[in-house]
Amino acid sequence: MYYRLAEPILKKLLGQFPAVVLLGPRQAGKTTLALAEKTQSQSAFYLDLELPSAQRQLDDPETFFLAHRHQLVILDEVQRFPELFAVLRGIIDVRRRAGEAAGQYLLLGSASGVLLRQTSESLAGRVAQLELGPLQLREVLPAEASAGDMVPLWVRGGFPLAWLATDDAASLTWREMFISTYLDKDIPALGPRIPATTLRRLWTMLAHHQGELLDQSKLAGSLAISGQTVGRYIDLLCDLMLVRRLPAWSGNVGKRLVRAPKVYVRDSGLVHALLGLQDLDAVLSHPVAGASWEGFVLEQLLAAAPQARANFYRTSHGAEADLVLTFRSGETWVLEIKRSSAPTVSRGYHLAAADVQATRKLLVAPVSNAYPGKDGIEVMSPLAAASLIAKMAQVS
Repeated sequence: MYYRLAEPILKKLLGQFPAVVLLGPRQAGKTTLALAEKTQSQSAFYLDLELPSAQRQLDDPETFFLAHRHQLVILDEVQRFPELFAVLRGIIDVRRRAGEAAGQYLLLGSASGVLLRQTSESLAGRVAQLELGPLQLREVLPAEASAGDMVPLWVRGGFPLAWLATDDAASLTWREMFISTYLDKDIPALGPRIPATTLRRLWTMLAHHQGELLDQSKLAGSLAISGQTVGRYIDLLCDLMLVRRLPAWSGNVGKRLVRAPKVYVRDSGLVHALLGLQDLDAVLSHPVAGASWEGFVLEQLLAAAPQARANFYRTSHGAEADLVLTFRSGETWVLEIKRSSAPTVSRGYHLAAADVQATRKLLVAPVSNAYPGKDGIEVMSPLAAASLIAKMAQVS
């Protein structure tokens, strides 16, 4: 098991809140992390709500929770039973009055929108949320890793079983099965009646248009469905933490700003699986290579500062930056992502940095060592940039 950067955060939240919701796509490692927490707790109780035997134990949820009121109760795939949250609220308050202020429930779920709505309505003030995504560079590589060391994670993606597969062919097979399972089993289990073939085509189209501005009408025309339906399907993929909408930066800069969000398939390994790209040679020979690298790096940077406001910046006059991070301290960092080992930035990047009044400018590329560039730009690898952003997020 790789050390997960979320582990100490999870422990801290369990020490502060009665309930913690651990969110993440399927197979990202939530259960492994929860079971590791269980082994360190003297009386934790784990229940996988996908199993019929576990579901039967919750026929009378109030009695069940009261019977385990002195334990940390871990409920996996809890979004399948929304009726539990109203019961949990009362039980949490009972345990609070008995002197148990924190560490009562760890709730695991793979549908963020569903869970966030349920917890905000039923467990307001009683629950904290933590996201666990696929493996990150900072979790699988040492700080001194070279640029070449980062490539395998980009090609295979960060889902642990895809990353740890014996070879690229086995990794691709696992990712293809992962996609099919989501389409044929997991999404229908959440309730939406969506044709699996249509959703697969949409998901594949998003991979082809990785990192581009979202044009729902264009996608709708290709799929012969309405733009509203496309929006609903993308909402679902975002809720499942498989797709990301990166919003455009907004502010009063006196210029015409692009308003449409960019859209990314969040795991680079899934991008490559959707496009049938098995290994590095196949990825590099495909037109999506640059956009795939951009999305891969973007996820590393955003995972390092989950509380920072994240946007891209673009105006109709050519000012553009891949990522603008606004920290709680008020600092604004502008980042450009390149796949070249000898990267440069355009005039548009400098205009964007000036427009948003950037306090720091980073050029993130597959370089082995960081170095200062022109005009105050710092050039560094994705691993170094993510580590730097994480340190900033801790103090802001």
